[in-house]
Amino acid sequence: MEHPYIEANEEEGEVGSGRFLPGGILLGPADALWPRLPVIGRGDGWGAAVVPWLTGDEAGPESGHYVGPDGVGTWSWPDDLACDRPRHPSITAHLEAVHRTLAEGPADAMGPDVPGLVWGCLVWDDPGAPSLDDALEDWRPVH
Repeated sequence: MEHPYIEANEEEGEVGSGRFLPGGILLGPADALWPRLPVIGRGDGWGAAVVPWLTGDEAGPESGHYVGPDGVGTWSWPDDLACDRPRHPSITAHLEAVHRTLAEGPADAMGPDVPGLVWGCLVWDDPGAPSLDDALEDWRPVH
């Protein structure tokens, strides 16, 4: 399976389409499963307790959101897996919170990244520390 991220073509003035969820892009199966699989010299992997599914760092990934038996939380890597306590009891609850944030607000209900539109794309960004480059001047928060 190919990575679902569509890279922006800056010459054409496009914005990458993969960041429509807060927390980044969806991980493809290979990127989501590698931490769970045993590797020579690394032991048994992280085990079956959590599966990474979102990341803001598509080059790494070194952090993002996971889903596990207790819900959805955030994880970070590289030295050792560090998972925080789940913020939502399930992916469904997480996506319902995203929907409420988009439909009703407040804009920062999902964290510092808030939903906005740029060039017809939904892109979550932190107004206090924006990550958008050329598109920033055209980005408008939903709320």
